[in-house]
Amino acid sequence: MKLASIKSGRDGQLYVVNTALTKMVSATDIAPTMQAALDDWATVEAQLEARFAALEAGEVAGVEFDQTACHSPLPRAYQWADGSAYVNHVELVRKARNAEMPATFWTDPLMYQGGSDTFLAPRSPILMPQTEGFGIDFEAEVAVITGDVPMGVSPEDALNYINLVMIVNDVSLRGLIPGELAKGFGFFQSKPSSAFSPVCVTPSELGDAWQGGKLHLPLCSKYNNSLFGKPEAGVDMTFHFGQLIAHAAKTRPLASGTVIGSGTVSNKLNDGPGKPVAEGGVGYSCIAEIRMIETIENGQPSTPFMSFGDNIQIEMFDANGQSIFGQINQDVVQA
Repeated sequence: MKLASIKSGRDGQLYVVNTALTKMVSATDIAPTMQAALDDWATVEAQLEARFAALEAGEVAGVEFDQTACHSPLPRAYQWADGSAYVNHVELVRKARNAEMPATFWTDPLMYQGGSDTFLAPRSPILMPQTEGFGIDFEAEVAVITGDVPMGVSPEDALNYINLVMIVNDVSLRGLIPGELAKGFGFFQSKPSSAFSPVCVTPSELGDAWQGGKLHLPLCSKYNNSLFGKPEAGVDMTFHFGQLIAHAAKTRPLASGTVIGSGTVSNKLNDGPGKPVAEGGVGYSCIAEIRMIETIENGQPSTPFMSFGDNIQIEMFDANGQSIFGQINQDVVQA
């Protein structure tokens, strides 16, 4: 099943979308918004699945699905917690600045709590007051939306609380991160609003690609219309989503509609740093990673961060080449 929030008011209107992303039908008679559906998931899931099956079978006509009319599946959420499940990415960050990586990073996930009150629509621009010193970067990630998760849930049981899956551009301001982290209180200004895919899907919709709390498909990033990365999201993921959810719920329950991110999807190559797509590698899911590798190999980075007018497109395709979540497509625009 695929669901979308069509722009209307602050929280959008809930629609069911077909697999091909060509048709949609309103589901507001079942639940007015995505959050309302998540709050009553045990009751409405079967009704939404039935509406989806009818749309797929042509039993309801539906209307044309326009991705530009979509907001993020949850235009705002009660909680957005982003992990760093691809420890390869973290290792490269620290290696580039000659910092030792604590052994616990391989056993205990990193996670930060981001702002969730102003998610961007998947086709909305990344508005910034300036580029100088900000170090604007994209981060292509996978994310899940949970139901109500009890405190102290085990990683295995946590997988049962994943209701929906989507992809995300977790925008980062690399130039502001060091100063914020130096204060010892975490990210704030350096993590502006994120954008999520036009649709989210149930894990069952992903078939065999969803296994063990991981999504085993490439996540594709096109930067200024050139393929920048296509790493496999199921490879080199040190912590699966059950582990990330359990980490977030260790000392408190999570409310329905909690969004948990995977962190930047990152693959190794022969136990070493990955290579650009142009050199036969799978590339990267953010600019920072190629800059880290340039620093390690050449002593300094050569790839600049994003500027006004730059474009990022993030998308994932199934084995048949069908877009699963639709496309995140954003330009960097001066506010």
